[in-house]
Amino acid sequence: MIALQLTTEGRLKHFLTVEGLSRNLLTEILDTAESFVGGPGQPIKKVPLLRGKTIVNLFFENSTRTRTTFELAAKRLSADVLNMSIATSSTAKGESLLDTIRNLEAMFVDMFVVRHNISGSAHFIAQHTAPHISVINAGDGQHAHPTQAMLDMFTIRQIKPDFAKLRVAIIGDILHSRVARSQIQALNTLGAAEVRVIAPKTLLPTHVESLGVSVCHSLTEGLKDIDVIIMLRLQKERMASALLPSEAEYFKCFGLTESKLKIAKTDAIVMHPGPINRGVEIESSVADGPQSVILRQVSNGIAVRMAILSMAMQPQGGG
Repeated sequence: MIALQLTTEGRLKHFLTVEGLSRNLLTEILDTAESFVGGPGQPIKKVPLLRGKTIVNLFFENSTRTRTTFELAAKRLSADVLNMSIATSSTAKGESLLDTIRNLEAMFVDMFVVRHNISGSAHFIAQHTAPHISVINAGDGQHAHPTQAMLDMFTIRQIKPDFAKLRVAIIGDILHSRVARSQIQALNTLGAAEVRVIAPKTLLPTHVESLGVSVCHSLTEGLKDIDVIIMLRLQKERMASALLPSEAEYFKCFGLTESKLKIAKTDAIVMHPGPINRGVEIESSVADGPQSVILRQVSNGIAVRMAILSMAMQPQGGG
């Protein structure tokens, strides 16, 4: 996987997972994103880095923020963008994934941004696509969501620049979360002092400690000394599959409220990759409160995805 993602010179070719990438490369992504960010309240300026390139957003799963920020990022880089509506495409008529890729390749595209409900699908496309094409994983099954992890790292670094001093708590459905996996890998690579996961036992993978985290089953205990709180979306089907008793019970035990937030450090920041289930994972007054950086995460998605698109296009773009 690592070799597939990098060129022979060690540059980024595909971005499929954070796992195995060096701290230097992750830092380069963050630094490149920083170069795209305008002043406070200023929109990101358009630059000609990918003029003449064609990027295809290939989304087999619904998404609003991710697809929109990828589209905006590509347009800010002056690329041409094609948004594939998979529900109305030939795949709905039985065309295979590789058939779809081959047909798009014949239209002289340069990059695929792929979101798929099957783990490993972006990796599969990267293995089988034409050599000049780059593939960016915009979320695959329960495996990885590397660009979300990097925009989260970027948001953290803007406010708390020294990862070595940070204790980070990730709260919620760790078992099914591709975001959590990528966040844990990125935080450990960037040298966070501690990554703590807080969840009921039914929502934790077996041997979760092997991911490089400490484990806590109580929010009141787990929030002590925490600098960064990352809430995860609770998917409604988890209740239907009897992994949890009810939304109300989950909120009582693991929902972030103003009173529970006070257990963490006074300057702790609150994050959420979205979409938010208010009153399930988080109280509205916390989501909209002064310690929340949730909307900043959304804004930062454009600059971070610009960085990743431009870096992945460099080997064949001559930049």
